Formats: sequence, structure tokens, C-alpha cells
Amino acid sequence: MNEWTEVLFTYDEVEAEIVKDLLESEGIQVVVQSLKISPYPVSIGRMGEMRLMVRNGDIEKAKDILSVMEKGKEKSDQ
Repeated sequence: MNEWTEVLFTYDEVEAEIVKDLLESEGIQVVVQSLKISPYPVSIGRMGEMRLMVRNGDIEKAKDILSVMEKGKEKSDQ
């Protein structure tokens, strides 16, 4: 099964890389789809969209990891 599903949508390239590295460290293959045009570092509207995609078989594990990450972020913001 080679179907891919989006687990994160962001305009922040740093956030996308951190989440990608985290998921890959847990054995989840990640593909980043970006509409950015490399010579032009703009993030206006759709030109700044970044989507992290994982295989359908890894969706639940990826969502669990992202949920734990989000809870940790909320605690640190308090």
C-alpha cells in the first residue's frame, strides 16, 4: 500500500523539518510537499504551504506522536 496522507500542514519550514525529523526518528517515512520556489524565499498564500505526508499504515502512530508533541508544547507555553 503506497498511499500517502497529510498529517501536518504548516507555513513554517523550521516546524516542518522538526516534525519530519521526529517522525523519521520513530521509523516513519515522511514526504514533505512544498509549494515554495527555492530562489524566492516567500511564503505568501499558497506559495508558503508545506505538507507532511506519511504512508496510510503509519497515520495512527504519526498522529499519536504529534499529539504527545503538542501536549508538551502546551505545557511549556504555560
